Amino acid sequence: MNFESLVNQHKDAVYRQMIRACGNHEDAEDVLIEALFKAYRHLDQLHHAVAFRAWLARIATRVCWQLRKREGMQPLLQLSVLQDEGRELLAPEPPIDSRVELAQMKQLLTSAIASLPDGYRRVYEMRDLDNLSGDEVAGKLGISTAAMKSRLHRARTLIRQQLDEALGA
Repeated sequence: MNFESLVNQHKDAVYRQMIRACGNHEDAEDVLIEALFKAYRHLDQLHHAVAFRAWLARIATRVCWQLRKREGMQPLLQLSVLQDEGRELLAPEPPIDSRVELAQMKQLLTSAIASLPDGYRRVYEMRDLDNLSGDEVAGKLGISTAAMKSRLHRARTLIRQQLDEALGA
């Protein structure tokens, strides 16, 4: 089987994979084209035509990773240029009213959490603030996963109600 017929047979499936891997159609198209060029240049490394799709997908995935790595480095390169020019990039300071609103919202949330019954508060803090898994929380508290889920749901509901009341007033 020749390269063109292999490409025609498998390019759509690999393109769909690259949309998921790259996150958008434009990058997926670019990645697929570059992967096809690389595959053509290294066709001698393909030992069995039946493995072409997986081989091309592997090449395309590597190209996608390289693209993301380059995109991730772009802000650092821009900062490096600014630094070479002797300029500094200052972080924008949020307006005072935004900082006050954020502090008030943080205080409301802290107050709502503190008002929870102890069992609900401990589950909420461990699960949502400490980012422990449900199984870890249940294990540390000596309760079933179902009980942990129930308490977490009730805690979130109580917090939401208290925030709605405070913000609605």
